[in-house]
Amino acid sequence: MHRSDLDILVGRWSHQPQAAQLPAAYDQLTREVLACGCRAWLQDIRSRTLNDPHTTQWLLTEYFPQMARQLGGRLVVAYLTSPTLMELIVNGPGYRTPGAYTTEPYIIAFFDNEGEALAWLEKERDR
Repeated sequence: MHRSDLDILVGRWSHQPQAAQLPAAYDQLTREVLACGCRAWLQDIRSRTLNDPHTTQWLLTEYFPQMARQLGGRLVVAYLTSPTLMELIVNGPGYRTPGAYTTEPYIIAFFDNEGEALAWLEKERDR
């Protein structure tokens, strides 16, 4: 859903999706993003318990760069996570801090507080 008052696209995952459900979910996300042209996204994944490594790899190497190109600028993505999922992500292989994305057409950060995530999105979007 596009929050035009904040110029942020908000996606709220209400459950842990099966890997087979993800292509359709990202197709829908793509349609919404292209309709609004929004490059700042808040993805609320607090209901999820794990990240599929294949999907994560696809997001980082294909989807996010492609969306940044299509939107004509840097993509800024804040993930709102549960404390348990945050610990798994931060301690998992391949985790990068936001500062490690300087050469990428996108930047990603993880938060357990929605207010902090929104503030970060606003700051990064305006860079």
